[in-house]
Amino acid sequence: MNRRWMRALAALIMGFCMFFMAMTGRAEPLLSLPASAMALIECESGRLLEAMNEDIMLPMASTTKIMTALVVLESCEPDETVEVAKEAVGTEGSSIYLEEGEQMSVIDLLYGLMLASGNDAAIALAIHVSGSVEAFVDSMNLRAEKMGLTSTHFVTPNGLHDDLHLTTARELCLITREALKNETFRTIVSTKYHTAQSGAKTRTFKNKNSLLWDYEGAFGVKTGYTMAAGRCLVFGAERDGMTVVGALLNCRPMFETAAELLDRAFSDYEKQTVVRPGDPITRVFIENSAESILEVCAKGSIIAVMQKAEQHSFRTEALLYEGLSAPVMRGEVVGELCVWDGDVLVGSTELIAANDIRKKDLRYWLEKLICRFAA
Repeated sequence: MNRRWMRALAALIMGFCMFFMAMTGRAEPLLSLPASAMALIECESGRLLEAMNEDIMLPMASTTKIMTALVVLESCEPDETVEVAKEAVGTEGSSIYLEEGEQMSVIDLLYGLMLASGNDAAIALAIHVSGSVEAFVDSMNLRAEKMGLTSTHFVTPNGLHDDLHLTTARELCLITREALKNETFRTIVSTKYHTAQSGAKTRTFKNKNSLLWDYEGAFGVKTGYTMAAGRCLVFGAERDGMTVVGALLNCRPMFETAAELLDRAFSDYEKQTVVRPGDPITRVFIENSAESILEVCAKGSIIAVMQKAEQHSFRTEALLYEGLSAPVMRGEVVGELCVWDGDVLVGSTELIAANDIRKKDLRYWLEKLICRFAA
């Protein structure tokens, strides 16, 4: 089997492992939770810490705007000027009261979208990016598909109710995890107040997420409400180097419940670095090579997010490509490394060559011959 096929197989294995990791190893659920669905993950590892009905498809109201903001930030520059289209004016629900023809920057509209939850801002941004709301929603669904989400479907960019506009608590956490990789997004959702200027008009947006004021380490993310969805909240906080993101769907005491879940996560879990970049993993004999032995090391780190009260015995599994042969260049990917805690996958990273392996070709033998005569 050639290297290209082995790399594809290893990528498939790694993807399955990451999915398996998110499916397992969570704590016992809370006995009573006033929500239709809930999920809580640790961001770096993707580990699912808490869950209840996490894979049931439900409406998510304005938490939709997390994906809206992500697609906008990946499609245009924050300082671009948006001319508000007629279709955005008078959008029902929460609004920043845009006027037709008004000009505002993308970044200011994003603040209006995420802090004030402006449904009209979502429409204005969608039309600016894609030319129509329908085309923008297609981009949202394509982005979800690229993330491997199978239970999320968008119909609007603002979360106004449609029977087919659905997601799950787990996938909402994964969307947020992806969005938080964008520093501009993270800055926006962690901002308490923002003042936007549009011509002679000044607007001040206040973040609707009270956790920013009331919970130490909170950085966002988005509130939502419709009659059909109930009260929804995507929340996040960071303490002691651990970042936790959660989603609550149809939860009336959403801020209190989020705080309880975060308290439990930070109390019960801790991060441990099991593998660091450059850690030596194994050695491989390479036939017909000048150096013979290939040193193999980890390309990235593997972080374990574990319950403090549990004892853990980690084991590593190195999945090397079959048929490795010279030449091999230092830094070349040669396999995958998985770390397990019992039958629970902790994480995975690529394996790379720590040294060059030259092939015993004509050039090699000529160099050997020259060196012998020179000696």
